[in-house]
Amino acid sequence: MKMHLNRSCQRLFGGAKNYSSCTATGFKLNPRPFEDIPGPKSLPIIGTLYKYLPYIGEYNFNKLHKNGFKKLSKYGPLVKEEIVSGVNIVWVFRPEDIAEIFKAEAGKHPERHSHLALLKYRKDRSHVYNSGGLLPTNGSDWWRIRKEFQKALSKPQNIINYINVIDNVVRQFVKLCGDKKYDDLLSLISRLFLELTCLVAFDVSMNSFSVAEMQVNSRSSKLIDAALTTNSAILKLDNGIQLWKYFKTPLYKKLCTSQKLMEEVAIELVNKKIDDMKNKPVSTNESLLEIYLKNENLDVKDVVGMACDMLLAGVDTTSYSLAFALFHLGNNPTVLEKLQTEAARLLVDDAPITAATLRDATYTKAVIKETFRMNPISVGVGRILAVDTVLNNFHIPAGTIVVTQNQVTCRLPEYFDNPNSFLPERWLRDDKNKTKNGASVHPYLVLPFGHGPRSCIARRLAEQNLQMVLLRLSKEYNFKWKGGLLDNVSLLINKPDLPIKMEFTSKNNDQLLT
Repeated sequence: MKMHLNRSCQRLFGGAKNYSSCTATGFKLNPRPFEDIPGPKSLPIIGTLYKYLPYIGEYNFNKLHKNGFKKLSKYGPLVKEEIVSGVNIVWVFRPEDIAEIFKAEAGKHPERHSHLALLKYRKDRSHVYNSGGLLPTNGSDWWRIRKEFQKALSKPQNIINYINVIDNVVRQFVKLCGDKKYDDLLSLISRLFLELTCLVAFDVSMNSFSVAEMQVNSRSSKLIDAALTTNSAILKLDNGIQLWKYFKTPLYKKLCTSQKLMEEVAIELVNKKIDDMKNKPVSTNESLLEIYLKNENLDVKDVVGMACDMLLAGVDTTSYSLAFALFHLGNNPTVLEKLQTEAARLLVDDAPITAATLRDATYTKAVIKETFRMNPISVGVGRILAVDTVLNNFHIPAGTIVVTQNQVTCRLPEYFDNPNSFLPERWLRDDKNKTKNGASVHPYLVLPFGHGPRSCIARRLAEQNLQMVLLRLSKEYNFKWKGGLLDNVSLLINKPDLPIKMEFTSKNNDQLLT
């Protein structure tokens, strides 16, 4: 009996090395020292960057999830690495350990080590920004703006207020999809979410679907490119040899140029709103931008920073998430048919979408949740530990950078039956096969929007937008995926690594899909 119990404890804690002692009355563990955590060998000055060299390196910055699978297989569920020499990063795979990370930040201001170059850019422009904004700022400066901005975004009614205008834009997008084949739908998807982001951030239409704005040099095209350029640069600037701290490297210059464009648009449109408010009669139905501008705890520079953050984070995240959802739906006709059935039930006679419609769209929500499981927005969540913590029976000191590996863990067979199959039914209440052997899903397995005080501030809006687009598209069309096997490129946000090749056929058209 004692031998069997000891073996169980060894499996739970990653093998005999991590196992201290186990008795019938409970676990008695002596955490192992931080230095003993396994991981790739770091070299002086260059750390483990040599392992990421093109063609000869073991890892690839563009495929963080594949790196994660390799590290999990070779080193186990907790891995220590110095990509930049002297800066330890711990990759965390077990959901139980991920839970411990978030428990450790309770009552504190969660900090993370990211967007470092963006932070420098904004600090160097103190005449425009009060801080680095929500994305890169830490500590009390971060909490000052976070608590004010989330007051409006966390109120369901403030998000529901946008349903009508969002629905009008979604209808335009759906009409444009038409009976067509697309070699790459992503450009049109990006225009959709730029339009929706600007409606919320600035209360203006960018006319993103107009002939003029479809041109390469239009303002909307430049904003979409600026978001992609910034998101493409940030990971490389964070993890490489950070020479940009001392002089403007070519990649840092690209980031600055992109941010300057977003900044100019944000300032122009915020100032326009200020002028409009001077002549606008008092209304009880205030927009988010009006709420922020009237907040005595915020000033114009705070609002401009928030607007820039929304342009940076709001366009690509939802665009890529919708692209992955369409990939899965286009490859799974049975799932698509169930979604179409729900859309037909909820949108009878072209009914407008309402808050009640979205509450009842249970299968649509399940499709989105399963998309986030298989293709999350990022590989995981990064934090700087505020206190000493024990993970997988290793002592992790305060100040250590930890990055969860949810994208890897969500594809492991010990957590999900058929983990590589797209099965929205996992997320329906009456389903008995959510995880292995029908157990409930561990709450720290699927975290597409992060967790805790630092979770995505616009989560409600993003999910609402995705629901509305999927309902409208599935109501009007049959569609098929026409491309290859879709994976992602690990930018700051996981971007599809292939063109989004889709074929749409109107459900009112007798033409069959070929």
